[in-house]
Amino acid sequence: MQNEDDLRGLAKVTDFMRAISFLFLAIHIYWFCYGWLYEMGWTLDIVNKILSNFQRTTGLFSSLLYTKLFCVLFLGLSCMGNKGVKKHEITWRRIIIAAISGTLLFFFNWWLLSVNASSGVCAVLYTTTLTGGFFCLLASGLWISRLLKNNLLEDVFNTENESFLQETKLMENEYSVNLRTKFWFKGKMYNGFINLVNIFRATMILGTPGSGKSYAIVNQFIKQTIEKAYALYIYDFKFDDLSIIAYNHLIKYRHRYKVLPKFYVINFDNPRKSHRCNPLAPELMTDISDAYESSYTIMLNLNKSWVQKQGDFFVESPIVLFTAIIWFLKLYENGKYCTFPHAIELLNKRYEDVFTILTSYPDLENYLSPFVDAWKGGAAEQLMGQIASAKIPLSRLISPQLYWVMSGSDFTLDINNPKEPKVLCVGNNPDRISIYGAALGLYNSRIVKLINKKKQLKSCVIIDELPTIFFKGLDNLIATARSNKVAVVLGFQDFSQLKRDYGDKEAAVIMSTVGNVFSGQVVGETAKTLSERFGKILQKRESMSINRNDTSTSISTQLDSLIPASKISTLSQGMFVGAVADNFGETIEQKIFHAQIVVDNEAVQKETAAYQPIPEISSFLDENGNDTMEQQIQANYRQIKQDIVELVENELIRIENDPELKHLLGGEEN
Repeated sequence: MQNEDDLRGLAKVTDFMRAISFLFLAIHIYWFCYGWLYEMGWTLDIVNKILSNFQRTTGLFSSLLYTKLFCVLFLGLSCMGNKGVKKHEITWRRIIIAAISGTLLFFFNWWLLSVNASSGVCAVLYTTTLTGGFFCLLASGLWISRLLKNNLLEDVFNTENESFLQETKLMENEYSVNLRTKFWFKGKMYNGFINLVNIFRATMILGTPGSGKSYAIVNQFIKQTIEKAYALYIYDFKFDDLSIIAYNHLIKYRHRYKVLPKFYVINFDNPRKSHRCNPLAPELMTDISDAYESSYTIMLNLNKSWVQKQGDFFVESPIVLFTAIIWFLKLYENGKYCTFPHAIELLNKRYEDVFTILTSYPDLENYLSPFVDAWKGGAAEQLMGQIASAKIPLSRLISPQLYWVMSGSDFTLDINNPKEPKVLCVGNNPDRISIYGAALGLYNSRIVKLINKKKQLKSCVIIDELPTIFFKGLDNLIATARSNKVAVVLGFQDFSQLKRDYGDKEAAVIMSTVGNVFSGQVVGETAKTLSERFGKILQKRESMSINRNDTSTSISTQLDSLIPASKISTLSQGMFVGAVADNFGETIEQKIFHAQIVVDNEAVQKETAAYQPIPEISSFLDENGNDTMEQQIQANYRQIKQDIVELVENELIRIENDPELKHLLGGEEN
């Protein structure tokens, strides 16, 4: 009841103020248009006397401006107490236009009184403009009271609610990678940093093609790790996009290494620009489990569908068979022929000869028992199926160029050896993924084994387009390599791609153990999973109710997604969301980010323009200057085949001449 009385009282006061404003308007017109009003007979003596006394005592009419100001003053006071029904149609634009128009008409019409015309015309023009200006000012004042002060439709995408303060301070250490950013917070753009102070907890970079993950992040990782003297391994899916960056940056910053590093390339397409390296070097295999891992990696790279069928008979059989062949070559004459090409060639020999030779070695009996049982038991079809499942996929790798690269030993794969630090780039070709993937996967598996050791240099493994290659032991590397100063950077498109090519279990381990996450535009389950990972934030919610008498606004708060899945699925190129890990003594208060990664495009273009191409590594010129590449590669190819022919012949002779092993040859008669 009291509230209603207050409202009535306020309404009376505002009406009174507005009446005074109208009164000052009428007085102003009466005084300054008196000549015309007198001619029209519209004047009163009593009014003349009252206004004359006001002028004599206060000087109210000494200037046109005085009464106008009093008029506007009381008009403004009346509008302040006005309460109107809110309308969406009323905007600041309409209010400003009305206010400017009213001001011009009301205050800047004085010259109309001195126009060279009759007093009547001047007075009518002056009165019309003055009145029009007054009502424009009145309208603008009333509209302000009816304006929706809290326009709920201004932030339709909830941008302000979901913006948050991010890291603006550069936190750098001897291992860190730091990326410049720009982010939006409270209606303003800020400069910030993504500080990866603990790069050894692994980094995952997601994003659909074209999201900018290679340009904005992977390239920066390559550059900054070289600047901080890391040993580096790069899987370059589109050779030489990443390799040329590493090569030129190493030239520029090689002085920062205590021991001068060497740059190595594995490239099957162009042997001239490739070093030679034997991933099955016998000195690097200490146990048959090393051979098993190598065989496992090769087979699963050749048959991606096998990832989902691990443990099945027809999956394990070819893996075990090829394991036995690799380990046999390791044992034979101290690993003289222990190379991947020799292993392929041996597998493709007569299975009777192969099994006879392999079973003559006690170390291989347990591995070969299922095959021997089938062989001796007359289960020829089963045995041929087991062998064929190994032979058929491996036959795709029979290539003179591949044989050339993988049969030599220009360097070893211990890239983080303090005495011989290396920057190694292995190049794939999108057109030949099925051929090169298995061979390169073998390099990957061996490197994982060799670099994850103590007392080695800090190193970084960068695998862009991870699903194009099967990387055995990756989950274990991520989980254990932190203490050995091994940083792992994985780039792929989304989680569904990772699950498809690595299996649900291993993919889940990789996703949950990675400490640093970057994500560009991703959709579906990946976006939902990331949104859940980033957590929730307290957000303001507003609602408004409008009736014919008043408007009521209610404000509430609730926890909602900090970065919703819908936002992640619509990120622009160069925009990334994610989270980083920190260290003891290097605490990052705000680990989550939603920002544009800043890249100096002009500097990058200048730098790229000055890049030197990767030089030819191997010269195939003879003493007369003739190019003999094809001849040398073909000669190596034939030599490998001949090596295996001689090996088989020699082994069969050895078995025949050994009384204890001679009985094995009887297997051919069964």
